[in-house]
Amino acid sequence: MATPKKSRGAGAQSKPGRALSLIVIVMVALVGGMFISGTFTPRLGIDLAGGTSITLQAKNEPGKPNAINKTNMDTAADIINRRVNGMGVSEAEVQTQGNDNIIVNIPRGTNQKQAREQVGTTAQLYFRPVLTVAAGAPAADNSASPSPSASSGDKATGKPTDKATDKAEEKATDGGSASATPSATSQGRAVTDGLKADATPSAGASDKPSAKASDKPAASPKPDKATAALQKKFTELDCTDKAARTTVNEGAKPSDTIIACGEDNPGQWSKYVLGPSEVNGKDVKKSQAVINQQSAQWVVNMEFTGSGSKKFAAITSKLSAQQSPMNQFAIVLDGDVVSAPSVRTTLSSNAEISGNFTQQSAQDLANVLSYGALPLTFHEQSVTSVTAALGGEQLHAGLIAGAIGLALVVIYLVVYYRGLSLVALASLLTSALLTYTLMTLLGPAIGFALNLPAVCGAIVAIGITADSFIVFFERIRDEIREGRTVRPAVERAWPRARRTILVSDFVSFLAAAVLYIVTVGKVQGFAFTLGLTTLLDVVVVFLFTKPLMTILARGKFFSGGHKWSGLDPKRLGVQPPLRRTRRAARPVDPKEA
Repeated sequence: MATPKKSRGAGAQSKPGRALSLIVIVMVALVGGMFISGTFTPRLGIDLAGGTSITLQAKNEPGKPNAINKTNMDTAADIINRRVNGMGVSEAEVQTQGNDNIIVNIPRGTNQKQAREQVGTTAQLYFRPVLTVAAGAPAADNSASPSPSASSGDKATGKPTDKATDKAEEKATDGGSASATPSATSQGRAVTDGLKADATPSAGASDKPSAKASDKPAASPKPDKATAALQKKFTELDCTDKAARTTVNEGAKPSDTIIACGEDNPGQWSKYVLGPSEVNGKDVKKSQAVINQQSAQWVVNMEFTGSGSKKFAAITSKLSAQQSPMNQFAIVLDGDVVSAPSVRTTLSSNAEISGNFTQQSAQDLANVLSYGALPLTFHEQSVTSVTAALGGEQLHAGLIAGAIGLALVVIYLVVYYRGLSLVALASLLTSALLTYTLMTLLGPAIGFALNLPAVCGAIVAIGITADSFIVFFERIRDEIREGRTVRPAVERAWPRARRTILVSDFVSFLAAAVLYIVTVGKVQGFAFTLGLTTLLDVVVVFLFTKPLMTILARGKFFSGGHKWSGLDPKRLGVQPPLRRTRRAARPVDPKEA
């Protein structure tokens, strides 16, 4: 006789303890994560916990009288929103107000200093050739301005060192290392010499002016007024003064020659004369914070667009033929030199910004570069605190509504399903524990903040989770009505109930995903919570409800069809099978012989 085939559910039926052990391990791990992180409550949104409100006012820039318009303001608000929210669930609110203001509301619990830096950073990125570099402090008389007849290879004052160019050397793998640390002495040409045509290796510049300038190095010993003013400004600049650093190149255009400061090490500054911009932030396709495998330091890798790669290749080709520091290009972010690496070969596709980065600062820089520069310049007009009085009242009312809804669900389950209600309540408690721990851990992990719409999503999830249990229980009852006992009924009901539960949860998750994508702000919190709880419903039903039901079906209380088990055959209307009684045998008369 052929051996009967083993059913698909036989393995799961015989070892339901494995699934229960797995979900217990997951819950213990999540609770342990809460203790490790030191976070025991979910991070609340600004409507529930209050926070900080920042008002930004757009500034007019020289030469752009009509830059402050609705299009630029909306673009700036969108960029700021993406910067601060990160993954879109930290519940920061960004909205325009009037013609030139943007209001940013940051919930309590957010790193407000970091958020304010993200908000206020314009992120204008330029790659400019270095013409002259000197110590950041103001030099003594004539110490930072060599004579106009100095050649590109002469000293400025003291001994020039190669430390800056060696430390800031470009890598041969098309990646620009930017940990430039110029020496304390002036390097390269004099300011007046550096401003000549041969000192600006523009990708589009012709070679004729360069030749003329090099043939007559001392033809004009007296610089023009603009050059003299720039030289005086460079000499007098004190990069240790924050106010001076902020205003030194204010209003400068990308095509202008500028003076800028850069911090080589904490407290050590250098000042630069930089030529017109050759590549800008719009040419950067992608940026990412990573750890440099050689130096074991945090850096920011940038990938250029097609046109950006061509521009970068052109400028690095010209710079590689220059002497130090004329072979350096400065990476300038919002007027400050982040780094000034030297170039020894032609580069194209990628560049690397390195320096005194921490993980957070590298990720912040990559973040602002990825989302692009603000089309306008803003200054922080006011910073105020926001209370959560109104949100607290609404939360209190919402929790009362949720408690009433949960109580009605429990009453319904107990009255209608009796003993099965214990399985449903245990599953609801498991789902609640998983939801709470995940929301708590997602706060510090991705900036998730629980606001009023998110609370509504969690309340709606109670109905979704209870619906899955009801589908499963009704399938079991249908099998019992067909005459099966409890144990076979549970295993035969599961495949049908499983399909229905998966389809239902898929529809709910799809709706939550679409809602999350097409909406912004607080509505995203509702969609995120709804999607999260829908996924947890699948996990709980598969790893907890079904295995627990399999174990209970083996016990006498459920398998025997107790009247309080919820699976009583009589209560379900099952008719006992009719047994035929044998007719009494009639006595047989013995046959006569």
